[in-house]
Amino acid sequence: MAAIDPGPAPNLLDRLRIRRDRLFASPRFQAWAARFPLTKARARRDGQALFDLVAGFAYSQALHATVSLELPDRLANGPKSSQTLALETGFDPAAMQRLCQAASALGLLSRGRDGRFRLARLGAALRGVPGLQDMILHHDILYRDLARPEAFLRGETEPELAGFWPYVFGAGAAADPEQAARYSQLMTETQTLVAEETLKSVDLGRVSVLMDVGGGTGAFLRAALDRHEKLQGVLVDLPAVKAPPHPRMIHRPCDFQSEPLPEGADAISLIRVLYDHRDEVVAALLAKAHTALPAGGRIIISEPMSGGVSPTRSGDVYFAFYCMAMGTGTVRDAARISDLLREAGFSGVEIARMDRAFVTQVVTAVKA
Repeated sequence: MAAIDPGPAPNLLDRLRIRRDRLFASPRFQAWAARFPLTKARARRDGQALFDLVAGFAYSQALHATVSLELPDRLANGPKSSQTLALETGFDPAAMQRLCQAASALGLLSRGRDGRFRLARLGAALRGVPGLQDMILHHDILYRDLARPEAFLRGETEPELAGFWPYVFGAGAAADPEQAARYSQLMTETQTLVAEETLKSVDLGRVSVLMDVGGGTGAFLRAALDRHEKLQGVLVDLPAVKAPPHPRMIHRPCDFQSEPLPEGADAISLIRVLYDHRDEVVAALLAKAHTALPAGGRIIISEPMSGGVSPTRSGDVYFAFYCMAMGTGTVRDAARISDLLREAGFSGVEIARMDRAFVTQVVTAVKA
């Protein structure tokens, strides 16, 4: 067994942090901090934050049940009692009361003085974000994959999610076309939200032809075409992928893992593509994009990313674990994607500032 490198010796700052951490780990200090006027507010917030981490699984299951029983839709036109909701759903009345209480505690519902429940702001937003409720229902697969987290992280399990998407859009499409259509719609709806965030941060005003590689049903490309009426679009994906027609969009069937990319576009977009693949596949794809673009051509990469030196919950917890369960790719930070772009020959790399980085992040570059 190879010796483990202990790394550099702790410096002064490290030693001070170690002493601080030992102090915070002391039950006597925690009890004192909870009473002392200058520290008790922070101690209360820290305690609540720790409790939320401990109870997070129960929160997510309450959210799943709320969506599964369609409570946001059932309350869209006004408040109802838990008894009424129980009758509508065929659910046990006492269990429905507990669920409504839980959903109210999570900010999804609001309980009135008359005991009836109505939609709260977050519950209303569940209905307004495209694909969000379907994605929440889809999480039951991820929950099963994470049931043994240590074994999952060590790669000792066989995640169900790893076989789900290939089945749905492969053999499963013929076996269960209704399920395939439902999840194809889910991907389109979530892509719509990503497109909205991406197009806010990228100016396509000077682009004549945009080629969207791995664009699926063309949700991002259609959004770009609708925003820029002089733009022409080329959708590149596998021959089996079908996209609704658009008067300024053509479909060029291509397997980018085994074929060169078509030429003729002055910008290439890769929307939620890189994180589905290993580094060697990504490096080869970026090299092909560099070859296909003319001098001065742009590449646009938009997908969930790790926070790198500043880890984020969306990138380094949710999307990182989801990618592990899929078993094909990984979440990278913007700095790593920038390095891969430079290695492929691109320059002028820019990392966009995003309003909602939990939806997507954007890195662009040009072919010198």
